[in-house]
Amino acid sequence: MKVIIFGATGYLGRHIVANLAAHGHDLSGFSRNAANDATLQAMGVRAVRGDLAQIDSIPAMLEGQDVVIFAAQLMLDHEKQVTQTIVDHLAGSSRTFIFTSGTSLMSIPTGGLWDERSFAEDEPFEPKRQIAPRLINEAIARDSAKQGVRGMVIRPSLIWGNGGSQIIADLYHSARTTGAVCHVGRGLNVYSNIHVEELAEIYRLAIEKGEAGALYFAVSGEVAYGVMAHRIAQHLGVSTRSVTIEEACDIWDKGLGKIILQSNSRQRCPRTRTQLGWSPREDRVDILEDCLHPDYAAATERAAPSWVAPRKAAS
Repeated sequence: MKVIIFGATGYLGRHIVANLAAHGHDLSGFSRNAANDATLQAMGVRAVRGDLAQIDSIPAMLEGQDVVIFAAQLMLDHEKQVTQTIVDHLAGSSRTFIFTSGTSLMSIPTGGLWDERSFAEDEPFEPKRQIAPRLINEAIARDSAKQGVRGMVIRPSLIWGNGGSQIIADLYHSARTTGAVCHVGRGLNVYSNIHVEELAEIYRLAIEKGEAGALYFAVSGEVAYGVMAHRIAQHLGVSTRSVTIEEACDIWDKGLGKIILQSNSRQRCPRTRTQLGWSPREDRVDILEDCLHPDYAAATERAAPSWVAPRKAAS
């Protein structure tokens, strides 16, 4: 199939590309500039140059594609515009559209304590106000089934593997800036997680077997943040440190401090396992192994996460 991937040069996108290429798909990737062009070409992917800020330019990027995968990282209001534009263009075509969400949408604030609640696909929950607009964007993709689009949503949990996890990198960042690996409160709070190569496999299976209108979770395990912090601290030969939410916002940012690192977000994925026939490989279930990947310790500065709005240039 001909597949275009928005976000093909990112952490997740690169692994989706590798998986789909290995299974014979004809791949294109969205590109913003010449550097992206070169990266995509090196990956064996056809570059489709464009600008997502120019909404009217998006339909031309989709011409001739059987599958559209949206795995780009945008602010939520812009994401909504792009998602709606894709759906409007694909309407009536029966083509496949896969929208990427995330389980931070389901964060339950606990100040670093554990919470027993766990959710399967489509079980009701009340999202935090800051992230709730993501549900609207998901609904645009899922409801596209009513417009003749094979639209579906994949909602990954915390993504890790091959030294590329933003969250693990941020735990290392706390050690660089404070001298200790930090966690919020007691660090007993838990996020479900998924190896990035297993997540890429779920995208492939969704293309092959997914149902229009479906929501698929991607989960293979869960570990408390305090346990991750302790493992990294042992590796670095430093201590761990409990911080307040306010301190966490200073060390990282408001999104990480107020939502992700102080919360529980626990899921199960029965639909993914039954409808798509997926189960994780045994060598891709332990996030603590990735906590020791040398790329994290080698980093010298923090990469800007997708949930932090870029700073506007001074006038």
